[in-house]
Formats: sequence, structure tokens, C-alpha cells
Amino acid sequence: MNNRVPITRLAQPTGPIKYFVTQSSSSPFSRSFTTSITRSGFFDRFRRSSNDRENALNSPTSNPVLEEYLKKKPQGTPQLVRGDLASSSIFEEDRRKRGETNVNVPVPTENERKVRVRDRSAMAAALDPEPMNRKRWERKMLIREIRRGGKLSKTEVIKRTERENLSKSHMFKTSIKKLGMLARQIAGKPVEEAIVQMRFSKKKVAREVQAHLEHARNEAIVKRGMGLGQAEGKKSEPVQIELKGGKRRTVEDPTGIYVDQAWVGRGEYGIAYDYRARGQVNMMRPPFTSISVLLKEEATRVRLSQERDKKRENRKLWVQLPDRPVTTQRQYYSW
Repeated sequence: MNNRVPITRLAQPTGPIKYFVTQSSSSPFSRSFTTSITRSGFFDRFRRSSNDRENALNSPTSNPVLEEYLKKKPQGTPQLVRGDLASSSIFEEDRRKRGETNVNVPVPTENERKVRVRDRSAMAAALDPEPMNRKRWERKMLIREIRRGGKLSKTEVIKRTERENLSKSHMFKTSIKKLGMLARQIAGKPVEEAIVQMRFSKKKVAREVQAHLEHARNEAIVKRGMGLGQAEGKKSEPVQIELKGGKRRTVEDPTGIYVDQAWVGRGEYGIAYDYRARGQVNMMRPPFTSISVLLKEEATRVRLSQERDKKRENRKLWVQLPDRPVTTQRQYYSW
């Protein structure tokens, strides 16, 4: 006995396709019934008309949270709101003097300007992270100043009277040995002469060292006020000094800038690939190095030269047999 269910397919070109399934009555346990299945296209299930949306909103089973969101949702493209200076900005007062206004920030009244102060507690985390350590350090410095009677040490006097600027460069793709030779070449020279040396050097990294020297010179002039003697019209007599190595040099401008120290620092190693035959690849580690220069004024070398001369003048004359009493000696042997 065959219990297969015959399926009759009705083609409807203008509407959805329907299937009518009829179970045969040949089986004793079967009963006659007809099932209708409506099948639409694959992309029709994702299409919803405007009537369907309205019916979904008006139906009793709709989502109230969704309805509230759709009511509050702004229609159209939102307008772009540009940011501007805060009302507490230091540039806001200049803007008001020029007649410009900030449309996003309300203009404070006179009373608000007088009352408004900076919140010190909000800035304490950055300005004063450890108040107890700060108070302990202030107490220590005060005790030290009282013990000295208000006198400054030699190091403090030099820091207050002489100017210097330390500048560290970014990492250069070279080794310490190659960059160290250039650092020894520019050490002790005036900054302009050091720039000329790097300009005509045959070393590849000399171009980057030259750029860093120019940056360090400009930074020293702007931040420390170094090398402004001729610009301010200050004139001084030429002074002949002796350098640390024994060479003599004439200083015409005490505010001139020179390279007091220059040293190099090792950086991280990079990664490069060396492709070889038969699919072999060698891993290369190119080194990276930085250079630091300490710039000072010629007044520092003048002071150091004078200190060496003074020390040489105060040195006692060496004699082979000094004139001093003979002690711990006897006329006879003690054994």
C-alpha cells in the first residue's frame, strides 16, 4: 500500500503561490483534510508599507517605549553645533572687547565676573598631588635657609646669574659610534660654528644634527633669552680666555651661545628584513640613537677661565726639601 501524499500545485502568476495538500483516504488511520500554505517571494518578507507601520503603531500589541521614542525623535537631519571658547577662557575677555560674542556660551554679568573664581580643589590633583610631602619639603628648605643666614650657595648663585638650555633630539636611525664622533666634533664650539661644521660634513646623519642644533639655538633664544647682547645694544670689551684644553680664545660677546656638552643616548632597535635567495629572510635590527646638547653663554667660559687663573696664582711653590721641623727621628737605632 502506498501512503504517499499527492500534492497538487496551482500556478497563480499575479498573486502568491498556494499549495493544497490532500491526504489520501486509503490509510485506515488517515482523515481527509486540506491545508493551504501561502508562500511569498524571498525579498517580500523584508518589505513593509506605510500602512503596515501605522497599523503596528495603532495596534493594541504595539511597544509603548518605541512609540515614545518615535515621538521624541527629531525629524530630518540634526543641525551641526560648533564648539567655542568657554566663558572662563582667558581669550573671552579679548573677544568681548573687540565686539565679538560667543553664541553658544551666555555672556556673564558683572556680578558673575566678580564672583567667579577658579576651583582650587579641582586643580589640586594636578598642582598639588602630595600636600604632605610638599609641606615637609618647604619646612626643610626653610630650616636650611635659616641656618645659612640667607646666604646662597655657589651653585644657586650660578643658576641665578648664568643661563643654559638643554635640548634632546628625537631618535636618529644611526648607531652610537657614528653619532658619537659628531657629538665630540661640536662639543666646545660656538653654536654657529658647530652648525657650519655639520653643514659641510660628509656624514649622513650630520643633516639631522644640524637641524637639531638650529632648533636648540632658537629654543635657547626664545625660552632663556640667550644670545641677545648685540640685539639689545650691549657692548663689552674683548676678553682673552683659556679653555679647558689649554687653547686660548678671544670672547667679544659674553652673551654668545656655545655648545658646552654634547652626548648621545641609545634608543630602541628597529626591525628590517633582508631578503635572500631560496626564500630565506634575515632579520636585521637597525639601531636608533638620540643626541643631547647643553648650550651656555660665553660668560660661563669667562668665569671658568678666571677661576683657573686664580687657582693657579694661589698655588704654593713646590720645593724639594720643605722647611719644616724634623719629627719622629732619633740619634740611635731603637732596636
